[in-house]
Amino acid sequence: MDFEVVVYKGSIREKPSSKEEAREFIKGYSGSHAEVVGSVLISNLKTGIRKGGWDRAEVYFHDIPDEVIDNLIEEGITFNVAGGLMLEHPLTLPFVEAVVGATDTVMGLSKALTEKLIWEAQQQ
Repeated sequence: MDFEVVVYKGSIREKPSSKEEAREFIKGYSGSHAEVVGSVLISNLKTGIRKGGWDRAEVYFHDIPDEVIDNLIEEGITFNVAGGLMLEHPLTLPFVEAVVGATDTVMGLSKALTEKLIWEAQQQ
């Protein structure tokens, strides 16, 4: 099981619930940055051992033009992802200045954390 949220200026953002909220989210990231926090819980079904942890990454953005924001919202992808912005989307990617941390954490599941927790759950 995994769970992910975006943290922007101290506020937790999940999937936007309206076009207005999606626009507010994305305009906020424009020329700024956001933090993605994801958690993973692994259960060993043979032993019942459970291991959990969290990972984080920061995404820094160039200015995102209003036209791009409009296109993302009209496409509807913003309503399917935490924070309303998909890093790997072709409309988004050109405006990503830098990612500090693992991109798979931003995309929804930290591979390194998941592998670590699976290994730990198998060792006990």
